[in-house]
Amino acid sequence: MISHFKGYHKEDLLSHTHLRKYETKLGEIVLCNGSKDIEEIIAETKAKYILFGIPEDIGVKANMGKGGTDSAWFSFLDAFLNIQSNDFLSGENIFVAGHFDFKEAQKLINVNAESAEEKIIAYRSFVKKIDDVVEELVKLITENKKIPIIIGGGHNNAYPAIKGAAKGLYKAELLPLAQINCINLDAHTGFQPAEGRHSGNAFRYADEDGYLNKYCVIGIHENYLSQNVWVDIVNNLFMDYITYEDIFIHEKKNFIQAVAHATAVTADNYTGIELDLSCIENVLSSDVSPCGITQLHARQFMNFVATDSKIAYLHVCEGVAKIENSEISSSTGKLISYLVSDFLKAHQRMG
Repeated sequence: MISHFKGYHKEDLLSHTHLRKYETKLGEIVLCNGSKDIEEIIAETKAKYILFGIPEDIGVKANMGKGGTDSAWFSFLDAFLNIQSNDFLSGENIFVAGHFDFKEAQKLINVNAESAEEKIIAYRSFVKKIDDVVEELVKLITENKKIPIIIGGGHNNAYPAIKGAAKGLYKAELLPLAQINCINLDAHTGFQPAEGRHSGNAFRYADEDGYLNKYCVIGIHENYLSQNVWVDIVNNLFMDYITYEDIFIHEKKNFIQAVAHATAVTADNYTGIELDLSCIENVLSSDVSPCGITQLHARQFMNFVATDSKIAYLHVCEGVAKIENSEISSSTGKLISYLVSDFLKAHQRMG
C-alpha cells in the first residue's frame, strides 16, 4: 500500500460522469482499481497511461505562495471523464488510479504551527513526505513500463516525478543510469536554492541529487528570474532555456521552433514533460499572469512533445479551480482536460 493514496473504484469515476443516452463518455470506459492493491493492478493492467492526482497546495505554501492548487484535480476529473469516447480518444488505454490525500497533514499544520514562520518550516518538512510517496507511485508505474500522467498540486511534485521515473525506468532496464531529461514549459525555472523543499526548487534538488540530466525550460519571464539563478543556469552545461521575451518580443525563435529546440536537446534520453499553468495568460493558477502564452500554444506544446519526445511522464501543475478564500474558475479543469487529451491523442498516434 502507498501511504496517503486513495484508489478509485468504478463508482468513484461514474460519480463524476454525466451519463447520456446515445453517448459514451470516458468515465464509462477508462479502467480503474477495483478491489486490488495499487501495486498489483498496475502490474496487471494493459493500459499504457496511468493517471493520478495530487490535490495539494502544501508545496506552494512552503514557497510562501497562495493556496488553491489542491482544487485542480477534481475540477479536471469532472471535465476529463465527460469527454466523448470516440475514434479520436476511446479510453481503453487509460487507467485512472486515484489521488493522494494530504488533508489531515494540512489540518495538523494549521492547528500546531502558530506563526507564519513555523508554518513555512512545517510545510517544507511535509513536502519531503509528499516527495517520498509520489516518488514511490511514479517508480511503480515506470518500472512496469507505463507512463504516469500526474495532475494537480504545486511544481514541487516535479522532483519526485523525475526521481521516481529515473529509478523506475532504470529498474525496468530501459536506462543505463537512473537519470532522465526534462522539458518544462514555465514562466519560472523551478531552480531556486535548495533551502528546504517547496514548489520553487524541484529541479534544483533533482539536479543536485543526480536524477536530472538535461533540463530545458521554455518561456521563462525575464522579470522574475533572479540573478543568482540566472548565473547558475548559464553556467550549467546540461541546462538550456529560451525566455518568453526571446520568443515573443525579440522573435529569435517562434513558439514551435522553441519547442522543437527543446525536444532536440533532450532527444537522447527519456524525458519528463512539465507544464506549469501559471505560464498561460490569465489562467487561474498559483501565480496568475496577465502576460503569457495562449491556451492554444499550450495545446500545441502538448501535441508536439508527445510526438517528438521519448516520454518518461507528463506532469501538469500549479492550476487552480479556487484560490483559497478568493477567486473561482470553472474553466481550469476543462483546460487541463484539453491538454491531457491532446497529449494522449498525439502519443497514441505514434504507437
